Amino acid sequence: MSLLSPIKSICSIYQRILTSPIQNLVPVRFASKKTGTSTRNQGKGNSKPKHRGWKRQDGQLVTKGTLLALQRKTRFHPGLNVGFGRNGTLYAQQPGKVIITCERIDPNFNRSWVKVNYTGREDQIIYKKFFNVITEKQHQNFRLIEEV
Repeated sequence: MSLLSPIKSICSIYQRILTSPIQNLVPVRFASKKTGTSTRNQGKGNSKPKHRGWKRQDGQLVTKGTLLALQRKTRFHPGLNVGFGRNGTLYAQQPGKVIITCERIDPNFNRSWVKVNYTGREDQIIYKKFFNVITEKQHQNFRLIEEV
C-alpha cells in the first residue's frame, strides 16, 4: 500500500492543474516583423578601398604616363621628369628608372595647395620624399642647389 499513496497524490495534483480555471495565465505577444539587419547604418563598412600610396618602387622601370603615387595630401613631391596632377597624383613624364630620394623642401606659400598642407610650418625645415625618373639618355639641364 505504500507504493500506491505517492501515485495517488501525483494523480490528484495533475487533476487539480487540469481542472483549475485559466485565471493566472499571462498573454504572450509575438513579434510582428521578421528579424533582420538594421537598414540605418548600411554603407559605412563596405565602401570600396581607394588603393592610395606608392604604385612603383625605387629602381623599377616605367613608361611615359605611369602612375607613381596616389595621395590626398602632399606626402610625396615630384622630382625630375615627374608630373603633379590636380588631385596630387604623381606620374612619369618620360620613360626610365624610378629613383626615390628624401630632400629638403622650400615651399612657395603663394600657392594654394602649399597653404593647405604647410600652414604653421613656415619657419621649420621640412624633408619630403621626391619621386624622380631617370631616363636612359641623360639630360644636360642641372640646377645649382649649393656652391661649396
